[in-house]
Amino acid sequence: MLTGLLRARLRTLHLYVSLIFGAIFILAGLTGAAIAWTDELDAALNPALLRSHGAAGKVDAAPTPAQAEAAVERLSAAPGYGRPTMLQLPYAADDVYVAWYRKPNPNKGSFDTSRTRQVMLDRYTLAILGERNYGEFGLSPALLMPTLFHLHRFLFAGEVGKTVTGICGLLLTLTSLLGLVLWWPKHTLSSLRKALRVHGAPTSRQFHYSLHRSAGFFLTPVLAVLGFTGMAMNLPEWVRPVVGAVATLEHEGKATNGPAALGRQPVSVAAALEAAQQRMPQGRLTRLSLGSARAPYEIRLRQPDEIRAGDGSTRVSVDAYSGAVLRVRDPLAAASGDTFFNWQFPLHTGEAFGPAGRVLVSLCGLAPLAFMITGLVLWLGRRRQRGGSIAANN
Repeated sequence: MLTGLLRARLRTLHLYVSLIFGAIFILAGLTGAAIAWTDELDAALNPALLRSHGAAGKVDAAPTPAQAEAAVERLSAAPGYGRPTMLQLPYAADDVYVAWYRKPNPNKGSFDTSRTRQVMLDRYTLAILGERNYGEFGLSPALLMPTLFHLHRFLFAGEVGKTVTGICGLLLTLTSLLGLVLWWPKHTLSSLRKALRVHGAPTSRQFHYSLHRSAGFFLTPVLAVLGFTGMAMNLPEWVRPVVGAVATLEHEGKATNGPAALGRQPVSVAAALEAAQQRMPQGRLTRLSLGSARAPYEIRLRQPDEIRAGDGSTRVSVDAYSGAVLRVRDPLAAASGDTFFNWQFPLHTGEAFGPAGRVLVSLCGLAPLAFMITGLVLWLGRRRQRGGSIAANN
């Protein structure tokens, strides 16, 4: 049991962490509730941009390497576009190709948000459907979901914002666990029932106290996981040394092309994709970072048993000149430390537990706002009581 003095100090710490960082907790929660469904919402808001025509009756088959190469060639030959940096392949039957073009910013500072040009192609006709600047702030249908993502992860403040949200993720975990310690009742059944029951009139201080306390007990595990996973993804350089001290991690270095023979031409996109597919025959091709003289092809696939949905976590590096497979990162055969990191994104989005997990994450995204409201009611009520007591004594 906590002593009265220790409980008071922990309550004060819980209060001031929540007051100082509560606005970021709320922003992260509300934006996270939406971006747990980012693909569905983005497509619903932008059907002309993110939906291919002629999908009726088609199955959700992945594009073949030859089809993906045709999409790259279509853009390479189109005036004003050229060879993209990355190509995201369609997943559903009516999805589109999304080509990414880096936008150089030689004067980029720590507070600047990176912007990338996204160009969408119909997967069947290869018609260019439109484009947007990913990372540009805006509330238009085309920019709304990317804006929510950049607010959630970067606060639209570049690497500084990313660090701040990572630290706030750690603080959310700590203050959630601290709330659980403060909730802990006496070891009697009646105390436990009281600690889990919401009672009192909706406008009463008793109602806000019991709601804050009981909801905190049920939501603490999820909020603690969301906070930690957000910190681990934003600040992996803080977490990797700790994980590496107790578990095995693969080397993080980038793969590089081997020596190119004089006059040799880079291998085609289709050849690189085929090499990756031959190495991981059960994997579905999802994303391609195009190779160059400086870097190999980096190909993403998703295997059927992966915990991560969408793009998956399987990666194959292919030499841009020889077509040789340089490295394979297989999440189904990963070292323990890498498995730990592979779980962070699926846990953070809830997709590790399917649609039910995503619904739970969205609902918990509303929790920081609810806790802030009930917490403020309690805090202000105590301040008024103290003020009244001082006035009466005087």
